[in-house]
Amino acid sequence: MTTRVEDPEVGDDPGFSAIQTQGPERYSFSQLAAPQHLDLHLYNNEQILSWEPPPPSNDTRPVVYQVEFKYVDGSWNKFTEVNCTDITVTKCDLTRGGRLRGFSGIYSVSLRVRAKQGERTSDWVTSTEFQRYCNVTVGPPKTISVIPGKGSLIIHFSPPFDVTSEATFEYRVRYWEKTGAQQVRGPFKENSVVLSNLKPFRVYCLQTEAQLTVQNNNCRPGLSLSNVSCHETTADAASTRLQVTLITVGTFSLLTGACFFLFLRYQSRVKYWFQAPPTIPEQIQEYLKDPDQPILDALDKDHCSKDDAWDSVSIVSSPEKEQDVLQTL
Repeated sequence: MTTRVEDPEVGDDPGFSAIQTQGPERYSFSQLAAPQHLDLHLYNNEQILSWEPPPPSNDTRPVVYQVEFKYVDGSWNKFTEVNCTDITVTKCDLTRGGRLRGFSGIYSVSLRVRAKQGERTSDWVTSTEFQRYCNVTVGPPKTISVIPGKGSLIIHFSPPFDVTSEATFEYRVRYWEKTGAQQVRGPFKENSVVLSNLKPFRVYCLQTEAQLTVQNNNCRPGLSLSNVSCHETTADAASTRLQVTLITVGTFSLLTGACFFLFLRYQSRVKYWFQAPPTIPEQIQEYLKDPDQPILDALDKDHCSKDDAWDSVSIVSSPEKEQDVLQTL
């Protein structure tokens, strides 16, 4: 929130609240011109009053400024915790003090500033009244972290700034698929939210906002959205099972096809690789166990015992061959 106060001779500036300045509209030669265009910047914890210097004069002495404040129906006071008295800069940072740290709560406060140059002083220029919680511009939540889940996005964040018991924060999340329509989740008071029922393996973009709600007050502070961030969801349980099944079946089919192709192409080699290896004859194995045994005798003995063993001997003759033998004799 920025509130501007205009000098009566300058006129209104669109977009800002204007009030009349105190003091005469015309200045005498001995009186210093007043500061112009007061701006009150209220954003989260920032509270900064700034202004423009008076028109230059022939006096070369430095111009200093004095800032005072007061609550409703109160008297004007000088700042003690903030360096806003006899300063040469054209702004007063109300949050740079020690214990004060700016104005808090829903108390109505007014600020005024004047210029001083030597013995010459200007009239006071007073800002409009403001209530911090009602006039502040609330920034987005801080430390936003997004964790992709199974068809979901888990968002964690912290409040934009600390507030007293008179106010609380409510949060909203705007999210959308890159090619889809925007959706809004909220308001909610928790510092985390789960965006569920999202499509797996899809990119979703989101923005978060924090709305300050003031108790017993209908004021609506301004707000600003966070930067857009995009995240891809992971698979849900059903999609994971289906994916694992498809990968397993596909891998098995691929390996089976590859093995069949290799078998057809290298069939002869495969048969050669898988044929039974040659064996050593039993006699050679016995000889290797007992080298002193004559190998030829062992082979002959074994051959005779197996190949030359007959139960009976028969003489078979052919009549034609017998006749030929008799003729010869």
